Amino acid sequence: MKWLKTTVTYESPDTETAVALISEIFQAFGVKGVVEESPVTDAGVDWAEDAVATTANYGVTGFFPEKYHGEKQRETFQKLISELPPVIISSFTLSYDEVDEEDWAESWKLHFHPFKVTDRIVVCPSWRSYAARKDEIIIELDPGMAFGTGTHPTTALCIRLVEQFMTREMRFLDIGTGSGILMITAAKLGAIKPAGIDSDPVALEVAESNLLRNNIPADGFSLAEGNLVDTVDGPFDMIVANILAEIICNLVPDIPPILAAKGVLIVSGIIVEKEAMVLEKLHDFGFKIIETHHLEGWSAICCTRFE
Repeated sequence: MKWLKTTVTYESPDTETAVALISEIFQAFGVKGVVEESPVTDAGVDWAEDAVATTANYGVTGFFPEKYHGEKQRETFQKLISELPPVIISSFTLSYDEVDEEDWAESWKLHFHPFKVTDRIVVCPSWRSYAARKDEIIIELDPGMAFGTGTHPTTALCIRLVEQFMTREMRFLDIGTGSGILMITAAKLGAIKPAGIDSDPVALEVAESNLLRNNIPADGFSLAEGNLVDTVDGPFDMIVANILAEIICNLVPDIPPILAAKGVLIVSGIIVEKEAMVLEKLHDFGFKIIETHHLEGWSAICCTRFE
């Protein structure tokens, strides 16, 4: 299978917002993970001595299955990028490069290193080594074609909130599970048989592989193919949805019947400009906001139902 490596190189006075906006457009086209390119070096990451050299420009790269991204899709993609606010994206260029699946897999792996999400949770690629401290929880991951590495701000926000609000023996559901990283996090924090749902069968295969890789037995989790919550039965004590803001708004009415009394709902994948829209929808359906967190232009909301 051929993949289309698509890079948006841009100039911006606000790179965090620029990355968030460009990433959301990639997500709208079904690209679940992107690679951020920056000329700034993070000298504080002491485990990434073998990281690839930084680029001369700021950019965001995503990979499209080439057969699903023809000329019309490229024109639409470019149009959406060009419509971003000039005060955020002052100029940009688009470049395309056809790559084989094997090259695609290796190219993004170069950018993925052990990543400390919280004081005790570390996400480690399956092909890299990491000397864990005694108190750390290690999530070993091979995102494959599903992505979801923990390095994206929305995933990091979700992991932090799951850690904060998870208690042992909670029933957990991950909507749009991708690589399974949030299910693994929940399982390692004591959730009972975490469940995941995704519309992409490839993502489900990747999630299953990652769960097993992290010593979670096959009868210790459940995965289902479906659209949002149409194939799951509650109630769940914690539900997480790390998806686009518009999809979250469509999802909210379906949450109350499957969320346990005093259960927690965590939603992310929301650029800060659309946070108010999601908050309004949650309020309309009787949710009480517990906390709202922000990171690099993205928002995560933790809420519960009114009693």
